[in-house]
Amino acid sequence: MSLPKLLTTPLYALLRKDDIAGFNSERPQGPVDMRGGDFRGLDLRELNADDVDFSDAYFRSADLRGIDFRKSSLEGASLAHAQISGAYFPPELSADEILMSMNFGTRLRYRTR
Repeated sequence: MSLPKLLTTPLYALLRKDDIAGFNSERPQGPVDMRGGDFRGLDLRELNADDVDFSDAYFRSADLRGIDFRKSSLEGASLAHAQISGAYFPPELSADEILMSMNFGTRLRYRTR
């Protein structure tokens, strides 16, 4: 199992400083790599998560309310005790998978079609 890590990118630093507006304005048009990042306890509401790779990320107790993750990768991420009210998730993630991650901290697994 991969451990969460503090990333060394300027975009990640903006998120750690609770500067969501700064992240949204500074992010490139293409993919954003946040794989394995430690997002524990952060308030990420209003985050533009389109094309962000959150694979293996750790969101324990983070505030993810209202975020649209439909165009994000969350494979292997953990949502333990995160607030997810109003969030959209990729259709490859079942509600049961999300609940297991919320309640027990399991890593998200995409279902195959």
